[in-house]
Amino acid sequence: MSTWTKQEIDTVARASEIRVAGRRQDGSARTLVTVWHVVVDGALYVRSVYGSEGQWYKGVIRHLEGFVSWGGRTHPVTYIPDRTRDPDIDDAYFAKYGRGAPSQHITSSVAKTTTLRIEPR
Repeated sequence: MSTWTKQEIDTVARASEIRVAGRRQDGSARTLVTVWHVVVDGALYVRSVYGSEGQWYKGVIRHLEGFVSWGGRTHPVTYIPDRTRDPDIDDAYFAKYGRGAPSQHITSSVAKTTTLRIEPR
C-alpha cells in the first residue's frame, strides 16, 4: 500500500474541504462529493455527518476504493474503516472547523461509526 508524500499531506491538511467518491463496479468514479476532512499524525480521515445513511459513504463502503480530490488533482484511494484515533480526530475537527453545530455533528457518535482513513493506491 502506498503512502501520501509529505507535500500531499501538507497540502490536503491546508485545504478547507476535499471531494470524495467511491468507485463503480467497472472502476469508474461515482460522483465526487464535498466533505470535511482532517489530518492526524500524517494520516487523512473523513466521516459521514449522516452516519452510514450518507449517500457518499454508501458508495465508498461498497468497494472501499474510490477517489479523493483537492487542489485540482484527483487521486485513486483506498478507504479503511479506522476508529482507533477517534478522540484525536474529534480534536482535529474542532481545531480546524471550530466548535459550532457542524463540528458537533461530524464528531457525534453517529458520524464516528463511519470514520475512514484514506490512503493512496
